[in-house]
Amino acid sequence: MQRIWIIDVARTLALIGMAAFHLVYDLQMFGVLPPGTATSGIFYYHARIVAGSFLFLAGMGLWLAHGSGLHWHAFWRRWLRIAAAAAGVTLVTRLAMPQAWVFFGILHCIALASLIALPCLRLPALLTLALGATVLGAAWWAPPLLEWTWPPLRFLGLQTGPTYSVDFVPLVPWFGPFLIGLGLARLIGPGWVRLARLQAPDWLAWPGRHSLAIYLLHQPVLIGLLWLILQLV
Repeated sequence: MQRIWIIDVARTLALIGMAAFHLVYDLQMFGVLPPGTATSGIFYYHARIVAGSFLFLAGMGLWLAHGSGLHWHAFWRRWLRIAAAAAGVTLVTRLAMPQAWVFFGILHCIALASLIALPCLRLPALLTLALGATVLGAAWWAPPLLEWTWPPLRFLGLQTGPTYSVDFVPLVPWFGPFLIGLGLARLIGPGWVRLARLQAPDWLAWPGRHSLAIYLLHQPVLIGLLWLILQLV
């Protein structure tokens, strides 16, 4: 199936939301905004909406690419690209900020979710949606019942203690939006063919077609620009 304009544009909007949040975070880091600004108030919810959007769209993308049958070569090529990018983020943040390095951020979550969601490609759409809602709900009911404090299992999201990382996106609850995106894409079914005929301005869709590269590059660019501006004022 050819590219779906609405998916590319949705990714573009998610990237804009991500950049806006990181701008606030960086202004806080440089002392322009008070400490805690990026993690409180509207920005607390802003960050979660943006993260959920990326995972939701990743789930949709998995079904659009492989819902009619798994194309293993294409799957592993994309998966290895995401996994390599996730490993790069881990390495860079481990060196730059060892007290809050990224050991399981959004790229790690997308990579693992893409693997464990493969069986769901053959499940009924409503069942996949129900599983996604269950994982979302598990963020509230599961930790008190299944609290696992062993550090290597923090990525599951089933612990109540704080985790110090600048980007922590555990499977509970974030596998939920991924499954909901996958289930909804399957539910739309033949409707995607009609959506594929629609077009969007290329400038609006282009960032969404290169979301991984923009994700990796936007923070160094933002930080560099802010540093330069603050040196000049």
